[in-house]
Amino acid sequence: MRMARDREHNQTSSEAVISIIGPGMTVVGNCESDGTIRIEGTVNGSVKAGKAVVIGKQGLVSGDIMTQDAVISGRMEGTLVAASRLEVQATSHIEGEVHTRRMQLEEGAVLNGTVHMGSDVAKAVSKNPAREPEPVDRAGTVTSEPTSTVG
Repeated sequence: MRMARDREHNQTSSEAVISIIGPGMTVVGNCESDGTIRIEGTVNGSVKAGKAVVIGKQGLVSGDIMTQDAVISGRMEGTLVAASRLEVQATSHIEGEVHTRRMQLEEGAVLNGTVHMGSDVAKAVSKNPAREPEPVDRAGTVTSEPTSTVG
């Protein structure tokens, strides 16, 4: 009985949880966590983490990222929103739009796109939430319905 009570009191908060997408693993779809997501494999979809997103040297994200803090060592293609802090390491390659309050950019890192910095990042993001991800079919290709307008 005491062990069950101890386990109840020692449970970690959802913010303390680290979810890992390991090397050689591919996720097709969106990932969401209240804590931290560490990506050593590939994600084809959006990533949303309440605390942090870490992309390892071999990691790849093709989609949008929204988090408080981000550390990028691998590849990222899409819109990256790090409301508090972004660390772009020397081995990283980012293609897309970046929104952050503070950024550390190491020599050797590649960042192609637009960068928006300042204390109003969180406000701008809440007014313009990340666009809805496009539907992905089972083969991993983006599918979208063609739109037409009648004059």
